[in-house]
Amino acid sequence: MNELFRNAPFFLGDDELDWVDETYSKLTLEQKVGQLFNLIVRANSAEELSLIDTIQPGAVTKFVGQDLDAEVGMMNQLRSHSVIPLLVSGDLEGGGMSFPFGAQVPNQLGLAGLKDERAVTYCTQVIAQEAALLGINWSFTPVVDINTKFRSAVVGTRSYGSDVDVIESMSKSNITAFQNYGIAATAKHWPGEGFDDRDQHLVTTVNPLNMTEWEEGYGRLYRSAIDGNVMSIMSAHIALPEYSKAHENNPEEWWRPASVSKLLNEKLLRGELGFNGLIVSDATVMAGLSSWAKREDVVAQIIENGCDMLLFCKDPVEDYAYMFKAVREGRVSELRLEQSVRRILAMKAALGLHKVQDDISANKFKDLLASDYAERIPELNRRTVHLVKNRDNILPISLERHQRVLIISTGIRHVFSPEPAPLNVANMLRNEGFEVTEFQAGMALNMKDYDLLLYLNADESMLVKSHIYIDWMALHDGFGNAMYRPWVDIPTVMVSFGHPYLLYDAPKVPVYINAYSPLLEVQKAVVDGLLGRMSFNTDAAIDPFCGLEQLHY
Repeated sequence: MNELFRNAPFFLGDDELDWVDETYSKLTLEQKVGQLFNLIVRANSAEELSLIDTIQPGAVTKFVGQDLDAEVGMMNQLRSHSVIPLLVSGDLEGGGMSFPFGAQVPNQLGLAGLKDERAVTYCTQVIAQEAALLGINWSFTPVVDINTKFRSAVVGTRSYGSDVDVIESMSKSNITAFQNYGIAATAKHWPGEGFDDRDQHLVTTVNPLNMTEWEEGYGRLYRSAIDGNVMSIMSAHIALPEYSKAHENNPEEWWRPASVSKLLNEKLLRGELGFNGLIVSDATVMAGLSSWAKREDVVAQIIENGCDMLLFCKDPVEDYAYMFKAVREGRVSELRLEQSVRRILAMKAALGLHKVQDDISANKFKDLLASDYAERIPELNRRTVHLVKNRDNILPISLERHQRVLIISTGIRHVFSPEPAPLNVANMLRNEGFEVTEFQAGMALNMKDYDLLLYLNADESMLVKSHIYIDWMALHDGFGNAMYRPWVDIPTVMVSFGHPYLLYDAPKVPVYINAYSPLLEVQKAVVDGLLGRMSFNTDAAIDPFCGLEQLHY
């Protein structure tokens, strides 16, 4: 099998192949099983280090916190506790997933609206330099989903939009840039999300395309990624029934998630598309998979049905025991165990992890921050802000016409934060001389007291939200207020610092702006655009009008 790894995407030479052989031959059965796991590290805790000691996983996914020194210390500890060098993965998607102490990079959808592959390459290089200095060597990007269903909260700002040409070109730029910096890229979410407006975190989603349609979109995108030598592909909890129907007589099997589908992983992805890299499952705790079978069966099927690595555990010790038992009982075959572990080792060798690694250093990261490596990021963030419509000549605003401003805002909402974080737009406008009132529960919606109403929404597309929409009752605080639309009485501007389809719920709002993320530079750009000091982008990678003529007017 090792000779396969001389080919794309790993291109191993004799030294690397020898290391894979020698390392594999020395592994105990317990260590081989451990290599199949990618554990989550979030809290930088002694308990997490204890799991590394116990399971000796092949990979961890690092959620990076606010403290650089703490992150560096934990990464060095993770390395020292691992017998075999670790793959360290992260969702390096930009936007709200940017490192808190690093450059605040535009997300994929914001970048896609620029129609500039060089911008994607530059931003990816910025992220890659930071990630490499933090010890991260595996990016769970690019997202190559096609943003078709505007109600989908899980695709939205995470994708490069709905134009397959744009997605293909920008994904290849992302893959090339990451892998040039020694970070394995991952195309996701196999076999393709975006035609189901549900969320695989909550339900097994469905790619409903027939195979001719699938080949024109997702088949083309994954073949392109494979031609671009992408090192890994994430197999998601998404069914592809029109493919399964041609090979399976049992109707229940037509809806099997790709993550546990031998048909989709081995026959289609490996056999027909020729992918020779590492297949990692999407997070196995998602309901799109956990609703399919008992945990013990799911753990075994992930590997036996074609994935090489299991991402995230419900209970790491219990899941390890399930996997070890499945190997002992033959429900995970010796062949699949060896194929997966050797492929994991091959990717490590391709990334140079078989060589002695330098300690991670906070000073090196600080030196990078002090350099000009990210000097264009503020400008790119500014360019992403898209003016969708400006009726009644409301923009630009001015102190003369719009002195008294009412802001109604959701704040920055994130699934991992119990309370929304405040946006800075109100203070920015105060600094410009405007009298700004921020709407609070219990306040009257009396438009006679104001000259301008500014709606600020900040929901980046994100997991377990099911759908993102304007909750008018919550936004306006009350049943009666939910049915009032103030723009009939006062100049009104709506800004989305995230999900780009809010016009669906506010078709008559006269001014609508898509800013795609709530990064501070983006907020500054929105204020400058409102004041006429900056020209907005007038292009987009999706249709903000949701295919409805009504929304234009």
